[in-house]
Amino acid sequence: MTLVRILDLTGIGVFAVSGALAAGRKRLDLLGVFVLASVTAIGGGTIRDLLLDRSPVWLTDATYLIVISVAVAITFAYVRWRRPPLASLLVADALGLALFSVAGAQIAENAGVPATAVVVLGTVTGVGGGVIRDVLSAEIPFVLRRGNLYASTVIVGITAYLALESIGIARQTASLTGMALIAAVRFAAIRWELALPVFEVNE
Repeated sequence: MTLVRILDLTGIGVFAVSGALAAGRKRLDLLGVFVLASVTAIGGGTIRDLLLDRSPVWLTDATYLIVISVAVAITFAYVRWRRPPLASLLVADALGLALFSVAGAQIAENAGVPATAVVVLGTVTGVGGGVIRDVLSAEIPFVLRRGNLYASTVIVGITAYLALESIGIARQTASLTGMALIAAVRFAAIRWELALPVFEVNE
């Protein structure tokens, strides 16, 4: 199993947990939980694949839906026995963001697109599913929340990954570094409420 596939499936599982927790907070039934977990897990990757003019992998590989189903079942069972911490959704989302973004960037890179497109498609992979999840949950998407360090962390992490790879660092080391950077900045933003400057026009 290649590193890209491992990252992709791990990101699918973590994002599915994020979607399931979001569904639980909205008190959806089990089908609603599965739907929200699925769009969170495969939404960003589907958008990326359509932009790359390729068939979304989950249509031909049942492993993706199996991973989502297992993640939903584990999450459902866990919250029935224990109350998840308040920050669990943010933590799961941050981990999924780190794993999925770099995996998406590598898939775009393998497709032969320019570096700028790799950054864009990696970012879409990471944030796309969360945007769909939040819209379906009637929440303002993380990526649009005021001054929130979200998509910006992905851009920094993927850029660092490409920069390290360009100077001869092994792809595995570069990708792990990029993921660690995304997760670290995102966790720091959650912990210390770090934010981008807000643009405001006074009338």
